[in-house]
Amino acid sequence: METLKIKVEQALENIRPYLNTDGGDVRLHAILEDGTVELELLGACESCSMSSMTMKAGIEEAIKRIAPEVSQVYAINLPH
Repeated sequence: METLKIKVEQALENIRPYLNTDGGDVRLHAILEDGTVELELLGACESCSMSSMTMKAGIEEAIKRIAPEVSQVYAINLPH
């Protein structure tokens, strides 16, 4: 599980500069036993109307590219 956490953190570091550009950020909340990654969107990402698209097309894709064993990714502070 520690290896998976490292991979997820690496993916987040890769995408973080793009989020920061718009005043947002993301934090790893938890990785569940079934491979689900829980994130928390921060700053502008928290209230942005495009957050759902950013999660699926940006953050989730970046994580799954580095860690294909991840089953799903969602933000704990967005409706899912």
